[in-house]
Formats: sequence, structure tokens, C-alpha cells
Amino acid sequence: MKQSLAILGSTGSIGEQTLDIVRENPDRFEARVLTAHSRWERLAEQARAFDADTVVIADERCYAPLRDALADTDTKVYAGADAVAQIAAAGDTQVVVNALVGYAGLAPTVAALSAGKKLALANKESLVVGGACVMPLAAEKRAPILPIDSEHSAIFQCLAGERAPVRRLIVTCSGGALRDVPAERLADVTVDEALRHPQWSMGAKITIDSSTLVNKGFEVIEAHWLFGTPAERISVLLHPQSIVHSMVEFEDGAIKAQLGTPDMRMPISLALMYPDRASRPQERFDFLAHPQLTFAEVDRTKYPALDIAYDCLRRGGTAACTMNGANEVAVAAFLARRCRWTEIVRAIAYALERAPFVARPTLDDLAASDAEARRLAAEYLASVG
Repeated sequence: MKQSLAILGSTGSIGEQTLDIVRENPDRFEARVLTAHSRWERLAEQARAFDADTVVIADERCYAPLRDALADTDTKVYAGADAVAQIAAAGDTQVVVNALVGYAGLAPTVAALSAGKKLALANKESLVVGGACVMPLAAEKRAPILPIDSEHSAIFQCLAGERAPVRRLIVTCSGGALRDVPAERLADVTVDEALRHPQWSMGAKITIDSSTLVNKGFEVIEAHWLFGTPAERISVLLHPQSIVHSMVEFEDGAIKAQLGTPDMRMPISLALMYPDRASRPQERFDFLAHPQLTFAEVDRTKYPALDIAYDCLRRGGTAACTMNGANEVAVAAFLARRCRWTEIVRAIAYALERAPFVARPTLDDLAASDAEARRLAAEYLASVG
């Protein structure tokens, strides 16, 4: 029997690659629901290609052209952020792939889990911001969360079948587009430089997050929630080749690692098919083409965002929500060429110093914290011109 998928963020990098998996496995999957933020033309193309039952465009200004583009089909068209969450909970799909970017992914995650659906999760902010709400909800509803991030998929695979205590989770880090740029030059890096990731092809927001290591800090927080591991037992190692996706060290000293080429289709297909694996005969790893794998400590002075994320994890409450909201505003400003790359982390620090803190937040508290973090980050960026 085919699995019916709702793919949230289908026009982004993860969404497109998820549709590749659907295309490769027509006997196993059908893409019934597709959503996008504003790329209505691409969404219309996908809806036709996969005969989607429903599409949602979050930006309501794009509703009319999308509706008109699909007027000769049976595809139902909706608009608005609330509609994205509502469609995630709708009863006609079995699996929700959350490939949305940022805080916008939290409400659909909550909606999908509340409906008891399997969640294939690429939206790390759902757990960074709302892990304390999301994980108990998943347990209550017995709704499985399968990670799509390559690092968390690797840890998940290393833990499969293990009963022994875990000594340490080792999250690997490519170093991003600016890993070889001297610290004294960081204030002058351009948007184009920061978007030039040496290994991975990703969306603009996550590529900038990778360059600041905000993304890696968020992955540490996400690992804590997914695997119940405290901050002091999660390590980050610089691994420029991006072949070892992450590792787990056990109490006897043994270390398990998951290796493979930097291709997101592997963790996506595993999340969709687990406990099965996809048949991808074209995928072959050549050890001789990668004769040396190297590891190093992360330069915490060059990348202060990593320690900020660890501090947010230890504080709990709304701290990580504040970090995320401020980061989203600052990254958008950098991509719009309205601030320097170095101001991204400074905006985060500014917001964390001034934002109210709630130790045990509700979803409403998180929404208020997100809004305040965005206001503070904008205030800081305005002050530095």
C-alpha cells in the first residue's frame, strides 16, 4: 500500500529532493499535499507533475495566480500560514514531511503530531524552539518523529538496535562556506561568499546558518531533544569532507559512525522508508576517491554562535526561541545586504541579553518570545546602520 505524503515546503531544497524520492519509488509513495511559501509557479508545476490533491501557498498574495494556474485541474488550492498547519493535520495523508524554514515550521509540526501522524522532520526549529512541547506531544500521541537532517539521521542509525548507555554524541561540522576565511576578514565577507558552501547544496537561509555555525548549534539542541542527551554529552567536531555524518560513542569506548556522500536523498529516503532502505543503485561511495578524512576542534572564537547555542540549551525555557527569532531577522538582513555577516551573531547576543525569559513556556509564550526576539534584533540592526 502506498504512503500518502504531505510535503511542507515542497519547492525548497529538501522538498525537491523528497519529490525525487517519490519519483524514484512510485509504488511506495504518492505526494498528495504540497505547500510553498511564495513560489507559486513552481508549486503549480509540482502539483501537475504529481497530480496533487491539495496545494497551499503561505503568502496569500500568491493565491490568485496559483488558483488560476491550476484552474483546469482538480487540485484544491488554499492560502495562508494557518492553512499550512491545518493541512498538516488533515486526515487524508499518513506522513508529513516538514521541510519548512524557521519558526514557521513549529505550528505544522504540532498539528501533525496532534493528529498522530508520522513526522519526517527537516525543520530543526520545531525542536530548537519548542522541543519541550513537541517531544511530550509526540510521546502522548505515539506519533513517530524521523529526522531528516543528515547529522541526526546518522545518530539515529548508529543508535538503532543499541541498548548500551551512550557516552557521547559526536556531531560533525563541515565548517561552512567561510571555514578557510581568516577571522579578521569576516566583517567584510559578501553574501555570495557566504552562500558558496563547499559540500552541500542547500537553501540560502540554512547556508548562511552553516557559515555562522548557528545551524550546528541548533543541531546540538535538536540532538538533545531527539535522543534525550544532555548538553555536556554532545560534542561538535570539524570534519571538512562531510563524509562522516555523525558518530556515537558508547560506554565501552566503541564508536559507531555513519558515512556516505553529501546527498540529502539518503536521510530523506530513510526517514520515509524506515526500517527499510531505498534501492539507489547509482549511489556508490568510493573510498579511494576520499583517501583522507580529517577532524579538528571548532574555533570557538571565530564561531561564537556555537557556545551561545549550548548556553541556550542549558538555560532551557525561551532562550533558544529568542536565539532563533533574532537569527532569522539578522540572516534576512544580511541576505538583503543590509548588515555585515558579523552582525548576525551580535544581533542574537543583543536579543538574548534583553529578552524576557520564561522557564516553562507554553506555545503562546513561544509566540510572544519569537515576536520580541525579532523586534530586538531589528532594533539592534537599526542601531548599527
